[in-house]
Amino acid sequence: MKNLILIRHAKSSWEAPLKDFDRPLMKKGILDAHEVSTHISKYLPKTYIIWSSTAARASETAVIFAQNISYPIESIVYKDDLYTFDERQLEKVIKSCDNSLESVILFGHNEAITNFVNKFGDVFIDNVPTSGFVSLQFDSESWDSINKGKTNKTLFPKDLK
Repeated sequence: MKNLILIRHAKSSWEAPLKDFDRPLMKKGILDAHEVSTHISKYLPKTYIIWSSTAARASETAVIFAQNISYPIESIVYKDDLYTFDERQLEKVIKSCDNSLESVILFGHNEAITNFVNKFGDVFIDNVPTSGFVSLQFDSESWDSINKGKTNKTLFPKDLK
């Protein structure tokens, strides 16, 4: 059994003239990330690893979630190839996971996340919003052979308002 939790980065700021990669979180994003991350503990597997895109908004979101679920921030694995908006690239990264890992929490970007969860989950999601949490489970022993899985839980900021 493989468990995959995908979390879209929190709402980011467009105010400063920065490259897309460098955009930080805005206040609303920080608040939403804290709100969602304080409600997910009961949906997490016993053990897991956290992977994050290296983009500022994704890595900042990963740190907020890690702090709120008591995961050591120095253990977050940052991956350049998770800075993608293409679900095929995201799928490639996920399918390259070491099979010794049963559960991965991944912080990334849209459209990749929404398209991935619609391809591999069993519940259609129109759009995974910023700070959105989607938990998938696969009846597979190998990451490279995952296919249609089960969408176990979604939790979006609007669900907590």
